[in-house]
Amino acid sequence: MELWGISILDILPLIAVGFAAQLVDGALGMAFGVISSTLLVSVGVPPAAASASVHTVESFTTAVSGVSHVAHRNVDWKLFGRLVVPGVIGGVLGAYVLTQIDAGTARPVVLAYLSAIGFYLLWRALRHEHVEKSPKHVAPLGLVGGFLDAAGGGGWGPVVTSNLLVQGASPRKVIGTVNTAEFFLTVTISATFIATMGLEAFTIATLGLLIGGVLGAPLGGFVAKRVPAKPLLLMVSVVLIVTSLYGIYSALT
Repeated sequence: MELWGISILDILPLIAVGFAAQLVDGALGMAFGVISSTLLVSVGVPPAAASASVHTVESFTTAVSGVSHVAHRNVDWKLFGRLVVPGVIGGVLGAYVLTQIDAGTARPVVLAYLSAIGFYLLWRALRHEHVEKSPKHVAPLGLVGGFLDAAGGGGWGPVVTSNLLVQGASPRKVIGTVNTAEFFLTVTISATFIATMGLEAFTIATLGLLIGGVLGAPLGGFVAKRVPAKPLLLMVSVVLIVTSLYGIYSALT
């Protein structure tokens, strides 16, 4: 069976990956870019093309996910305003850098930092020491998160979500706000990639990830709203540790 000349059997695994990755991302505020980019690079897609494809898909999935989080009242609009502008600026810079040089050399260092943050959040979740308070360092975090997201093919969620949680922000509000702000980031990054690389950067994998991601996106807001803060923090820490350590292993081998 074919769709627009493409075998359905060829893209079914990509649809499954897109669905699972977006379900995790929508519920925990991270992982779609990391999981999807790792998959594409592992099958031979160049890093810049992989990042371009993933961000094109995320332009649609984050729109659906953002609507879901807004509907479930998971968004802190004040925090959103402090994140989105520096995030977009960092994303444009990161996309440009990735199309000009190999940014992969810094990736193991960033992943090691994220895995350390993951273990710290895990310790806090197990001790239940998460005391909610307003985060202070937001704009620089958005700038760095946007840059690393574009340059590394994924990083907005892990960097921004984890650090806001370390600062004491509400897990539910952080996840909803970071997901909603990501829509503006991914649209900007995708436009930058198209301007510098052209449409030939996008592959058949883009279609499979897009279908699966859009199907999984509406469920994230519901999960984030229903799960209590402690298990939510625990799940975020585990996903961050697993994806970061796997990324380190892949980068070094």
